[in-house]
Amino acid sequence: QVQLVESGGGLVQAGGSLRLSCAASGRTFSSYVMAWFRQGPGKEREFVARITQSGDYTYYADSVKGRFTISRDNAKNTVYLQMNSLKPEDTAVYYCAGRTTSTYDYKYWGQGTQVTVSS
Repeated sequence: QVQLVESGGGLVQAGGSLRLSCAASGRTFSSYVMAWFRQGPGKEREFVARITQSGDYTYYADSVKGRFTISRDNAKNTVYLQMNSLKPEDTAVYYCAGRTTSTYDYKYWGQGTQVTVSS
């Protein structure tokens, strides 16, 4: 069983930056594909970014490409989301999630952290 705990959210002005962290429990963190999702007010949850187990490959939603960077430190059981040039439309609850490579379904989810970008 893997437990995920996000941190780093907050209120920031448009154009600013935030760094989200997601700390994972358990010994098998390095075997999981990790991702960030977000859910804005009145919107459905959407994919933001994904990183492979070793961190060699990353994937981004078009809406954040060039502004957000996902990374991971397997020694610290932590995945990060560096968010730059934030826009009001980035306002959402951000969730980290993990899955094995045997499925496309994310089995493990954090509780979420609120990011609010003011204009």
